[in-house]
Amino acid sequence: MSGAAPRREGPEGAPGDGTGRELARPGSVRHSLIELALPAVLAEVLFGLVGGWPGAGAGAVLLTVTGLLVALRVAGAGSGARTLRNRAWQMEAYEPGLGDWRWTVRQGLDPEGDPGPLRFRLQRLYAVRLTEVHGLDPWADGERVAELLGPRLWPWIDPSGPAPAEAFPAEVLRELVDRLDSL
Repeated sequence: MSGAAPRREGPEGAPGDGTGRELARPGSVRHSLIELALPAVLAEVLFGLVGGWPGAGAGAVLLTVTGLLVALRVAGAGSGARTLRNRAWQMEAYEPGLGDWRWTVRQGLDPEGDPGPLRFRLQRLYAVRLTEVHGLDPWADGERVAELLGPRLWPWIDPSGPAPAEAFPAEVLRELVDRLDSL
């Protein structure tokens, strides 16, 4: 048994032959860089031809800044609440404390309280879970979500329907939380 690595079969220069000349997979970072390099070089040459050395310098700065901004965007930097990324899992700009939830649930269950904040929070939680697990949006796919939840629970979180006038019954809230957990 020798310490040499096993030789891979295939023509010279084929992917996986160990020569380092593997093709970039479409969609990979390497492939994207290869695809963007030619237009960047052509743009830089165009800047140089149109504006001379000052144009080439300005073009280099412009291409560098644009490349960095695109790289940061692709890498996900700055994916806070004030960016263009608006995903359902981004619930709020701050993480609510448990005390905030206690107040919200207490108000939602109290006949004299306001069930609006509890309904809003439940809608957002359902939106996140349905988007992550089932790829559904309660606002756009209301009929499909109504099928998943059933006629008893759907009116309580239906974003297009009117808010129920009464407070959440404790058993309905319990069923909503259990259903959310089981999705």
